[in-house]
Amino acid sequence: MAETRPAATVKPATSVQAKKSSNMISWIAPLLCILTGYMLWRFGLGNPDNFEKPGGGGFWPDHHGPKAQLYNMYLGGIVVPVLIGTFLTAVVFAIERALTISKATGTGNNADFVRKVQYHLANKNVDAALAECDKQKGSVGNVMKAGLHRYKEMISNNELDTEQKIAAIQKEVEEATALELPMLEKNLVFLSTIATVATLIGLFGTVLGMIRSFAALGADAGGGAAAGALSQGIAEALYNTALGIGTSALAIIFYNMFTTRIDNITYGIDESGFTLTQSFASLYK
Repeated sequence: MAETRPAATVKPATSVQAKKSSNMISWIAPLLCILTGYMLWRFGLGNPDNFEKPGGGGFWPDHHGPKAQLYNMYLGGIVVPVLIGTFLTAVVFAIERALTISKATGTGNNADFVRKVQYHLANKNVDAALAECDKQKGSVGNVMKAGLHRYKEMISNNELDTEQKIAAIQKEVEEATALELPMLEKNLVFLSTIATVATLIGLFGTVLGMIRSFAALGADAGGGAAAGALSQGIAEALYNTALGIGTSALAIIFYNMFTTRIDNITYGIDESGFTLTQSFASLYK
């Protein structure tokens, strides 16, 4: 009886290993930033030496006569430290994303890198193409390297036909891409959330400040003096709006900048996958 040969199968494992990292620090950072914001508000801006008539009060201050315009921010109320913390959070994650995406971009231009790999593949020099990936040191290089390892393996594979080999290479590229993209997009949710929420928090603080101001006006029938106090109270409350709008604008700028850079990297990854499959299809029919 003739021996039955098992059907050829493609190895499912990818040569790129998942990057294991905890996201706990990403949730601790906003809490630390808000705590730092409170410390700056309470003991920095709210230092009694910064006011001509310091008074009591922890959450709603009772200081009067700030010695500089900056110290008026302290009189905006307890929402101010939350906004300062939100601003610091946006800065922290902007720096973190800038470092991560800069590393993922790698060295040199992605288009030049892909052209060099195409040249080596056209000359059937896969090892030289792998060396280019090691020089690139970015996400595009990592995905291309994973695909090249499977590319090299498929050259010597005599069990699969050309279409199956191309499918195996494409699958390897897709698996490597699926491991790279989450790392690029990680923590962007904090910037997008801050971009939306910061303005609302600022408006909330302003409304609270105006409620206090009008309540004080209703309790004091002092005429012109009361109207002056009302104007001052509204001005202090508007610091919340200014902080909220400024923080939101900063978060939007950074978010759009990072998503644009990620899109460029993603385009390079897609081009890499297309290069590998087209090269194999043309050279190893």
